[in-house]
Amino acid sequence: MSLLKRRRVFSVWLRKQRAASTCKTLSKQNKWALPSGYETNISVFNCITNSNVPLILKNPNLVAWYMCGPTVYDSAHLGHACCYMKFDTINRILLNYFNINVVMMMGVTDIDDKIIIRAAQLKEEPRRLAERYEMEFFEDMASLNIMPPTVVTKVTNFIPQIINFVQKIIDKGQAYNTEDGSVYFDTKSYTQYGKLLPNIPREDSSVTYKRSAMDFALWKGSKPGEPCWPSPWGPGAGRPGWHIECSTMASDILGSNIDIHSGGVDLLFPHHENEEAQSCVYHGVGQWVNYWLHSGMEYTDTAMKNAVAIMKKIESFLTDCDAYVNGYTALGDINESYLLKAISDVKTKLLEALSDDFDTATAMSAITELVGVTNKMLHQKCEHDTESARSPLAIAAVASFIQQSLEKFGIDFSNRKESSMQTKDHGLYLGKILDRVVQFRNQVRHNALNPSGEDTNAQADNVKKRGVKNTALLNACDTLRDDLLTSGICIKDHGKMSTWNYVDKNVKEKT
Repeated sequence: MSLLKRRRVFSVWLRKQRAASTCKTLSKQNKWALPSGYETNISVFNCITNSNVPLILKNPNLVAWYMCGPTVYDSAHLGHACCYMKFDTINRILLNYFNINVVMMMGVTDIDDKIIIRAAQLKEEPRRLAERYEMEFFEDMASLNIMPPTVVTKVTNFIPQIINFVQKIIDKGQAYNTEDGSVYFDTKSYTQYGKLLPNIPREDSSVTYKRSAMDFALWKGSKPGEPCWPSPWGPGAGRPGWHIECSTMASDILGSNIDIHSGGVDLLFPHHENEEAQSCVYHGVGQWVNYWLHSGMEYTDTAMKNAVAIMKKIESFLTDCDAYVNGYTALGDINESYLLKAISDVKTKLLEALSDDFDTATAMSAITELVGVTNKMLHQKCEHDTESARSPLAIAAVASFIQQSLEKFGIDFSNRKESSMQTKDHGLYLGKILDRVVQFRNQVRHNALNPSGEDTNAQADNVKKRGVKNTALLNACDTLRDDLLTSGICIKDHGKMSTWNYVDKNVKEKT
C-alpha cells in the first residue's frame, strides 16, 4: 500500500474514532440543548434533565405544540379525560395568562392493531369503527369544556408522507426491511437512543427477525384480511407502525423542530423515545422536540370529592356576592381597601405560581384563600354603622376577579344567571319571569313566617321565638324551590330576601 493511500486510510479511521468519541461524550452529558429563541419567563419540567428549565419559543408569543391523540378503537376513559383536561389547562394558561398563541395539533390513530382486533370482534369495517369512536371522543372532550385542537390529522390521510419518511431513514442506513415487507428502525445506529428514558427496559432478545430486540417497526407487512397500502419494501403491501405516524404528521405540519410535544406519561417509552429517534434521523437534527410534557393519570375518590367541594364552595360564594351587591343580604363588615389590595396580591401570586411549571395547585390555593377571607367578611356581624360599612364595589370586584381567573383555567360558569341570560334564547325574558316568581315566593314565605307583620326582617333566628304560623305555605315554598332546582334554578333565602341563579340541573342528585 502506498504511503498516500495509507495516510488516507488512517485519516478516515481517525475521523471515525473522533466521531465515536464525540458520540460517547454526548451520551454521558445531558442530551437536551436549551433552544435559542424568545424568552417567556416560564419554567417547565424537563424529563431529560429531570429539572425545571426555561421555556424558550422559536417564535415570539407562539407555541407549536403537537399532542398525541387517541387510538380510536373504543370509548374514551378516565385516563383520557385526565390527560387532555390537564393539557387543556396548560393551553389556556399560556393563552389567557401569558398572552401566548398556541397552535395545537392532535394526531388521531385510525389504523392500528387494536382497531383491527376490535373491528373483527364487532364484525365491523375498521375504518367505520375508527370514525365512530373518533366522533364520540371529540364529543366527550367538548362535554368536558376542552378546547378543540387547531389542527386534527388522521394517519390514513398521510400514507404517502409516511412511506417517504420511512424511505429516507432507510436511505440514511438507519432502518432495514425484512422478508415480510416490514421495516425496522436500527436503534444501535442511533447513539442517543434512550434520550428520554436512560434506563431503557430490555425486551425479549429471542426475536430473530430483528437485528436488535430494541428495534421497532416503522412499517408492518400486511397480514391476510388487514387494511393495507402498497409499499416499495418486499412482497405485497403493509401499513404504518405506531410511532412513525406521529413523527410524520407532526413534521409535515409543524416542521423539523417543535416547541412542545405532549402525551400521557405511559407514552414516554417507547412511543415518545422512538418518535424522537426516528425524527432526529429523518431531519438530520440533534433535537426534534424542545420540550416533552407528560401527564400522569392519577385519580382518587378523595381528590375528586375535594375538588367538587371546592367548586361548590366557590359557586355558593359567588351567589352570596351577587346577593350582597344587590342588597339582598344582611350587611357584612367589609374592609374595602384590604380586599382591593388582596386582589392585586393574588394576581401576583397567580402569575408567580403559573410561571413555575404551571403550578395550578398553588394558584388555586391563593384563589380559595381570597374566597375564604371575603366570605368571612360577608357573614361577619358589623360592629359599627352598617351603611358606611357596605362596599358593593369591593365585593363585586372580588367576585369578578375570582370568576374570570377560574374561567381562564377553563372552568365553565355559564350556568350563572348573567351568562345564561346572554347565551340562552329569550334568556332576558326568562330572567324577568324568574325574578317575579322568586319575589312572589319570597312574599308568601315572609307572610307565612310573619302573619301579623310583627317583624318585617323575618330573620331565621327569630323564627323559633315566634313559632311558624303557616307551615302549609312554607312547605309550598320549599316544594317550589326544590322543583325549580331540578330544572337547574337554585333559590337561596337571605333573611327577608331571596335570590336565584342557574346551576347544574343534576346538582340535587349529586349532593
